[in-house]
Formats: sequence, C-alpha cells, structure tokens
Amino acid sequence: MTALPGETPGTVGTDTPQGAEPPAATDAEGPAHAEAPDTEESGGSEESGGAREPGEPAADGSEVDTPADDAPTGDATDGAEAGEASAGDASAGVEGDAAAAAVLSEAQAELAAQRELRERIAKRKAEKDGPVAAGGKLSGTAADLLAAVRAVESGEKAGTEFFDSPAAAPAPRRPAPAPTGQPPRPAPATAAPADRAASPEAMDAVRAVLTEGGAPEALAHPATGTLGEQAAELLRADPWQLLAVPGVRPEQADGFARALLGAACGPDDGRRTSALVGWLLERAALQGHTALDAEAVRAALTERAVSDPEEAVRNAVEEGVVLVFQEGADPTELDASDEDQEGDDTGETAEAPEPVQVLLGLDRYALAEESLADGLARLMNACEKGADWAEAAAAAPSPSAAELIRTAAAAGLVAHSGGEAARAEPAALIAAARGLGLRALGATHSEDGRRRLADAAGAPDAAVTLAGLLSGTEGPGRDEDGALALDLLVVLDAPQLDVEGAAVLVEALADGARLVLSGDPGVLGSAGAGRVFADVLAARACPQVVSRTPDPGPIGELVSGIGIGELLQVEAPGKEVVIVPVRDAGEAVHRTVQLVADSVPRAFSIPATDTQVITVGHGGAAGTRVLNEALKQRLNPGPGRFGGFDPGDRVIHVPAPGRAVPGVVRSADAEGLHLECAGVPVVVPQERVESAVRHGWALSAHQAAGMRWPAAVVVLPGDAAAGLSRPWVYTAFGRGELHLSVVHGVDQALPHAVAQVPAQERTTRLRALLEALPTPDAAS
Repeated sequence: MTALPGETPGTVGTDTPQGAEPPAATDAEGPAHAEAPDTEESGGSEESGGAREPGEPAADGSEVDTPADDAPTGDATDGAEAGEASAGDASAGVEGDAAAAAVLSEAQAELAAQRELRERIAKRKAEKDGPVAAGGKLSGTAADLLAAVRAVESGEKAGTEFFDSPAAAPAPRRPAPAPTGQPPRPAPATAAPADRAASPEAMDAVRAVLTEGGAPEALAHPATGTLGEQAAELLRADPWQLLAVPGVRPEQADGFARALLGAACGPDDGRRTSALVGWLLERAALQGHTALDAEAVRAALTERAVSDPEEAVRNAVEEGVVLVFQEGADPTELDASDEDQEGDDTGETAEAPEPVQVLLGLDRYALAEESLADGLARLMNACEKGADWAEAAAAAPSPSAAELIRTAAAAGLVAHSGGEAARAEPAALIAAARGLGLRALGATHSEDGRRRLADAAGAPDAAVTLAGLLSGTEGPGRDEDGALALDLLVVLDAPQLDVEGAAVLVEALADGARLVLSGDPGVLGSAGAGRVFADVLAARACPQVVSRTPDPGPIGELVSGIGIGELLQVEAPGKEVVIVPVRDAGEAVHRTVQLVADSVPRAFSIPATDTQVITVGHGGAAGTRVLNEALKQRLNPGPGRFGGFDPGDRVIHVPAPGRAVPGVVRSADAEGLHLECAGVPVVVPQERVESAVRHGWALSAHQAAGMRWPAAVVVLPGDAAAGLSRPWVYTAFGRGELHLSVVHGVDQALPHAVAQVPAQERTTRLRALLEALPTPDAAS
C-alpha cells in the first residue's frame, strides 16, 4: 500500500495510538430530565453506544428512527449505571452459577408450564381479537407494506390510507416485463412518509398526563405514535407503558409512575415487571436478536431491583407480553435420561443430555420467523422444473454463473454467496431466465445496487429496489391471487434482510416461484432484528452456491484477506490503496478533507462528489458530525438557512428505519426540504427534517452497506478502536471501486480487530425452525 504524492507513507499497525475514548454520557435521572427521542449525545463511537444518526443502530434505542446494529460491543449510556445489565450483555453470554442439576430442574419447570401458558394466551387473544391473519402481527415498515398491498389490491382502500405522504391512485396490475423489452424506468415525484398524526384532543390529553407525571411534553408525539389515540388512558392506568416509547429508560418510567401512583407502586408491581421484560426484548431487537435466553432476562431483571425475577417472567408470559420457546432436548427425554442414569447398575455414568435452553421472544418476531420458515419450505417444495436450462448454463459467462443457473433450475430456494465480483452471477441468472421466457427480476436494498445490477443484466427493467417491489411502485405488480407476478426473484445484498421484511417478501411469492438469496456473508448484518441470510446458510436446508470469482485488483485482494482474518500488505502500483497515518483526531479530520477535496481528485480524476467518507461513529472528535461539518465548510459553505442545509449539500435521507438513501439538497419551501435522490425528487416535510435527514459527505459503515463509490476514504481515529470488528472493516474497506484511502490512527487495533473480533452472534430461532422443517427437495 502506498501514500499519495506529498503524504507520508505508512504501514498498517505502526502508527502512534491516540488518547482514550471519551467518557460515556450518563442517563437523565428521573422523568423531569428525560430527553426527547431525537436528542443527540456527544462522544462515543458507533459501536460503543455514542449518539447515532437516523437509520443507525443504537444499543439503548435512544433515537426514534434507529434500527438494530450488527451486535454492538456495548452501550456507553449504560456505563454510568453501576451494576446495570443490558439486554445485549445478557444475550452475549450471561452464565448462571447454579449447579447443573438446578439448571435442569428450572428448565423442566419452565417447559412444564409452557403448554398451559400458551393455551391461556391463545384463548385470551382469541376471545379478544379473533383470528389473526397471516402477517397480521408484523409491525413497522413490514406491516405498513403488507397492509397497503392487501388493502389496495382488494380495492377496499387507497394507498393514502396507509402512507401519509400523497401518492397517486393505485394503477391496475401490470404484466410481467417482456424478456427483451427495455422500457425506461419511471422516476415519479415522491414524498417522504410522515409520522401518522394524532388528533389534537389526544395530544392534549397525553401532554396533561405527562406534565402530571413530571415527564417532558416533547414525549407526547412519540407516545401517541406508539400507543395510539388512547395513549393518555393507557399511561394513566399503567404508567410503565411509557417504556414502549423510543428513548425512554426504566429510571424515567419509574419516576413517572411514582409521580402518578404515589405509594401504590413498587419495584415488583406486575405492570412494571411486565413492561421491563418487554423493554429488554425490544432493546435486544435493536441489537439484532429475535429472542433472549430466559436466564439472561431474569439476571437483567435482578439488576433492575426485581426481587422475584422468575415470577416476573412468568407474569409477563401469562399476560402475553412475551412468548416462551425451548431449544434443545424434549423435557420427557430429560426425565427418561434421569431414570436411566438412576437405574444403571454397571457403575458407568451415562452421558448427560444437553440442558434445554429456554428463550423468550416478542410475538412479532416469533410470528415473523415462523411465517418465514414456513414460506421458505413452501418455495423449496413447490418449485416448477418445466423449462430446459441446460443451454443457458452452457452459455454462462463463468463457471460459477453456470453452476448457479443449473442449481436454480432444480430448486425453489438457493443461497448464493460471494464478493462484489460475484454479483455478475445473479445478473447472468436473471438474463438466462428472461431468455427462457420466465418472469425474472432482481431486487436490491439501494438504488445504487439496483443500477449496478441492471447494468450487469443488460436490461434497465431487470432490477428494482426491494422497497419499491413490495410497495408496488416498481416491478411487474401482482397477479390475480395477489402474489408478485414473478417466476424467479433474486435478492442481492441478502445479509441486509431482516426477519420481518423477509417474511413479507416470501409471503408475496407464489407457489412454484424460485427465490435466490445472494450476498456476501462477510459484511455487516441487517439493520432490523434477525440474521436471515446467515441462518439460511447455517441450516443448510437448501442448495448453496459459493462463487469462485475473486474480487479483482489490490482492493479486492485486501478485502478478501480481511474476510479470512488477515490484514495483508497488498501491492498497489496505481495507488489503488493508500494508508495515511495520523497522530490524533484533529489531524484525521484535516487529512480527510485534504484527501476528498484535493488529493484524490488530483491523483485519480475522481471528483469530490464521487468520494465517500466512512467512519466508525457519529460522535467523537472525528465522527460523522465533525467530518460533515468540516467537509461542508470546504465543499459547499453556506449559512444552512434550510434547517442547517443549503442547496448542493450532500445528505443521507432515512425514509424508514434501516434505509439510508443518499441525496442532494435542491431547495426548501413551506412544503418541506426538497431533495434529489438518485434522480428522483423527494420532499421531506419540515417536521421530519431534523430526524430523517443528515449531511452525507461522511457516513457510517452501516449506512454505506450495499452501496459503492469510485473512491472511499475510511477514517479510523484513535477513539474508534473499540468499535472495530472484522465485519465493520470488511464492509468499510469494500466500498471503494477504484481507490481506497485509510486515514489510520488506531495503531494495532486494526489488525487485532480483523484477526480476532468477528461478528457478535445474534440470538434467533430461524435456523432451528428451518432445520426442523421437512424439506425433501432440499440439497446440502
């Protein structure tokens, strides 16, 4: 690796370390100091609990629009609370100190009561709500999409009933695209979705309750958005419902409850303990988990002054707040094993069975995982194999592409893995299927990915964004049964699929359709809960194709080495990879601006608009906020007269949690902030600008995942060391197509992270569900 002209060359791992990380921000004490969900904290890295941008994971859920991280290493905001156990810490390895026999006994007791509790919950819910339609318990973006699709298709409602932004009336379903047609892709004017407005009366009632309980009135809007029109009544009857509001912590909810209930409340109040169990699981979902070990939840409750955590968990289960699942041996098998051991006269000790793991999960994720597992099994066992793919496979551009075509011809579900160069293989599959007259389409998570896939497939209409496909604004539309009019769907960047979005997608595919999940297992995981692609690979329930196409050039060689835990010294005769050593965060910011504005354009003729800065955290002395401010002053100075933005500013727009869309500010008026995102005009309402738009010269790796730029500048200041992991480095270093500059100030932390800090595991149930399903057509 080399340095740019006029810059000091250096090697990885030889730079002077910077100072220690800044101290973590402490939580507010009591409801009177509770901050609104959009309040930003200073300091900290992206992985270590510092403040995050919209669309970015937060370990404590402190922002309204924050989804899950790829298992952050910790929560800085929790560090100020002595003895506090976070959900992430619990799920990462809380180990009980009890003896093995006690553990088994406790697990058996849990499981013995499980069936009875489930029957009670089912009966209560059936009496209250009646039958639940498939997908009915999904929430968030997935639920909105599913509701909109069903209602619009039935003609019952227009799309505006579900999305507050103006939209055109639903068009009739269109036929699938012709294999050889290349119509231009429409670019209709769109508007960012706004939060569903509550009635003025409901807002006033919530403000009154919040004021009475000493909580800030700023929580009125998110409270009504979360709890609905009856928020005031719910909060008065159960003040701990405030914990459901993003950004509210247990200490603040406790203070609110004491102000409203006085001596009538205590730490073991059933309302409090049930709310705490739900809060722990919601918080874990922000870190990617769909379930938590029951023992970990009990340990976390103990840290929250709950005297009988076992009873608290049982109460939460009986109230339907959480569901109970078992992983491991059946309890009857455990009993039989115990009897066998007691009756063994040979003196030999029989091998003890593995203890049962009891998991707790929220129903929304449980239903999503079960629906997804059933849907994947349906696709695997209903594949139509009428077409002859042999000639198409023979004409494939590479051996890996030919293997993928042959595999997809014989299977309804295929997992394809590979790096950036391997994206040509799904493109070849789509082209081959369309050549056979099949309705084939590729879906990506970003507009940049859609463009690259369409170029590789040789047809503008061969690729869509996943959000556009599910909402009906892109793609072939639906057939008479309401399913997507497709015979083959290839989903690229599959590691970014969360379990709820994947469940909606699979439910929309008709029997006989083929689904190919393609992606790079080394990149950061989904923003939402779950690890769909990793679980599908681990379960080996379907055929898997591993690409043999390597990523080319020095950047490809460097990233491939990172993927196997090695930080290689690559030869870069064209200065494709450059290391820029820095001593402190101030120098890191200075050199980053110099690279983007001067060095990269001069040396490689890549303009600043095509260079993306990527850093670990949003806070800190060299986080995205500081870098964006410095880059704006150099590249587009202005007073920020439109809520901090000026025409020409590069921004990142977050239309929904987990989605980051790059754009440019064009203007602003009474309607809102006008952006241009990939050639499409977008209007962000004034009330959403602060929470949904940030400057975008510098991004985090999570925001940049799934996109590429001609040049990338990765900034690693000294306080970023704690946030580094192999998936983070792999993702960040792979964002540059032609050039990568690394502003390096973390000394040996970089090679250490690549070699010894893999992705933290997420607790999910999908793999076990897939392994338990009968899949006679699946191949290993």
